[in-house]
Amino acid sequence: MKVPKAGAVATVIVLAATASGCGGDAPKEPISIGIKFDQPGIGMRETDGTFTGFDVDVATYIAKELGYKANEIEFKQVYSSDRELLIQYNEVKFVAASYTINEKRREKVEFAGPYFVAHQDLLVRADDTSIAKAEDLNTKRLCSVSGSTSAENIRKNLAPKASVLELGGYSECLVALQDNLVDAMTTDNSILAGYSARKNNAGKFKLVGLNLSNENYGIGLKKGDNDLQRKINLALTKMVSDGSWEAAVKKNFGPANYKYEPAPQVTTGN
Repeated sequence: MKVPKAGAVATVIVLAATASGCGGDAPKEPISIGIKFDQPGIGMRETDGTFTGFDVDVATYIAKELGYKANEIEFKQVYSSDRELLIQYNEVKFVAASYTINEKRREKVEFAGPYFVAHQDLLVRADDTSIAKAEDLNTKRLCSVSGSTSAENIRKNLAPKASVLELGGYSECLVALQDNLVDAMTTDNSILAGYSARKNNAGKFKLVGLNLSNENYGIGLKKGDNDLQRKINLALTKMVSDGSWEAAVKKNFGPANYKYEPAPQVTTGN
């Protein structure tokens, strides 16, 4: 039998190691995370293709704690009406998209967190003084997003006679408000503050300043995935303790002079 030369043996060993993945440099499958693409300050896909917002920073931090680098993250657009579906059909690993924790959603998905507390408010045109409280909406036209808790809260609890227009995204509601097709738009104050603070919206809109609900944002994930829930909760706790949470809040909401709540205690999974 012909014995291979030392160089050939070395080559065979290297090739075998590479094929078996022992080299440690095998490309990692990217992690898919659902975020909003049209919420300034929360989750926004900018014109240059980059992503900005508090939820983006939270998602990136969680992914890092799960072992993923920034370039190993694939952000996928989610809408308020399809977040559960994307989780259930494994289109995303988790969702960070101003996703309020409630019992109805808990029937379909698991939550980690909460990691942020917002309050439902109203955004009106800057020169409008006719809306000072929720009841004023009973004679007004209101815009919200399909599948959001905000529209349901107005319709059932706060202003049942309001004319409610439900559109696919908050950007569409903002256009309707600007074009005088509606008198107000409603969602969480964090989202409204993000729109109001955009440079091209300066001086056009104002928040009424109402706390119409408490919205505890959670990270949505597959029902029954308690291991991932535990890991995300640990990441969120660490993000608060090392100062990254506070830094992300100030970076994304500071320009809007938004008065935010302190970081909530993580309670899911306990």
